[in-house]
Amino acid sequence: MDPMLNTALRAVRRAGAIISRASLRIERLYIDKKGPKNYVTEIDRQAEQVIVEILQQAYPDHDILAEEGGFIAAQDSPADYQWVIDPLDGTTNFIHGYPHYAISIALLHRQRLAHALIFDPARNELFHASRGEGAFLNDRRLRVSKQLRYPDALLGAHVLGSGGALTEQSPFVDMLTHCAAVRRTGSVVLDLAYVACGRLDGFVGVHLHPWDMAAGALMVLEAGGLVSGFDGEQSWLDSGEILAASPKVFGQMLAYLQ
Repeated sequence: MDPMLNTALRAVRRAGAIISRASLRIERLYIDKKGPKNYVTEIDRQAEQVIVEILQQAYPDHDILAEEGGFIAAQDSPADYQWVIDPLDGTTNFIHGYPHYAISIALLHRQRLAHALIFDPARNELFHASRGEGAFLNDRRLRVSKQLRYPDALLGAHVLGSGGALTEQSPFVDMLTHCAAVRRTGSVVLDLAYVACGRLDGFVGVHLHPWDMAAGALMVLEAGGLVSGFDGEQSWLDSGEILAASPKVFGQMLAYLQ
């Protein structure tokens, strides 16, 4: 494993231990709101602090973009490398004791995805990928699903508020009604990891941040899938709009938006 990926692995294991211990005393956690239906806990911040400290100690010349702390410049910024961190994706799930959340770390080299880690501490599942070297779940090589028929496809989605309904004008009406079923799990990073390992056939998301998408996108690409913005171009990291799927399903998803 690449030394940088090893360092990130050490960071996610430390953060995972913090989250796992906290999951046993959820009723005692301090919970704050960053906005409507947008929660943050002391555990989000503690996990992020541990990750940032480990990465900064090993690579002080790297920039960091973290969900809670924002942009943290390197000693000699702008740097060639930037870490993108989500310390706890699925906070709402976590504070309800619903065991579906994960830690996400991606590394960009000159704005290109180089390495990715997604760790699910509740299931002890570690997804990791490096550009050109494939994607893995623990030690098992990952491949996206072989699904060919869109009506049989299972999708993940992040397109609505909780309990919302698609309006007739929504561009997602046909896409999400013509597939077999849609899952809204509350963790974008795990949805993307699940596309990479074939548990989902595709994913569509809007209003996302780089830390929601970066690690999972590389995972999907290295597992043989396709990723783009809604325009079919590589605009997703900036636009916050992403499609990710196995090749046959991807083309059919994209057609619904074009």
